[in-house]
Amino acid sequence: MRTNSYWEEMKDRRRRRVLFAPSLLGADPLFVGAAVDGLKGRQDWLHLDIMDGHFVRNLSFGPAMAKALRRRYPDAFIDAHLMVDRLDVLLPLFVDAGVSLLTIHAETEPQLLHASLSSIRRAGLRAGVALGPASGLERVRPVLEIVDLVLVMSVTPGFGGQSLIETTLERTRDLVRLRAAEGYRYLIQMDGGINGDNVGRVVLAGCDVVVAGSAVFEAPDPGACLDAMRAKAKEALDDAGIGS
Repeated sequence: MRTNSYWEEMKDRRRRRVLFAPSLLGADPLFVGAAVDGLKGRQDWLHLDIMDGHFVRNLSFGPAMAKALRRRYPDAFIDAHLMVDRLDVLLPLFVDAGVSLLTIHAETEPQLLHASLSSIRRAGLRAGVALGPASGLERVRPVLEIVDLVLVMSVTPGFGGQSLIETTLERTRDLVRLRAAEGYRYLIQMDGGINGDNVGRVVLAGCDVVVAGSAVFEAPDPGACLDAMRAKAKEALDDAGIGS
């Protein structure tokens, strides 16, 4: 895994390369491996949404799925987004599962948030913090110095197939301005309702890592869908003079 290369590329802010992380929540749960294979290597990351039925009202994958992905795709960058209450129990399990990056929610208790992010980093993983659409930036400001990624949820967390909340694009722009002003190194990820019609607006708002589930895996050819979204993102950035 070329883990560090994503952050090294951020040193040159004049050019932009957008990463695509298809969310396996949008795949048929009986054929997750086949769904990943159907991407034909077009993805940059694999995004795994972990839901416990408490923090959000849905259940999804557990550490066994993360372990299975690592065994089957040993070189993949696996990006796990934890929407869970019991971080004390679940964090060690996902660290042991071999994921590349763990993202936890800013809505957790402030001291637990900092301690959990620090423990992720001590384990040698990349650490991310997620912000729900109803939460303000003040939730993440205290930990921006120690995170590698900020995930802006552009839908209410918990279910796939929702429409993008357009006002969350301004939050992404705020994170871009804050990163530049303070010299932070985090990537900005957006998840929720992103498709070929809006991906251009999403990347122009400053998103570095695009998560898309239903739009990709419900397409007749998921790999071709990713190619088309990547092309639209590049076209938007090129038109703005900031493409790679």
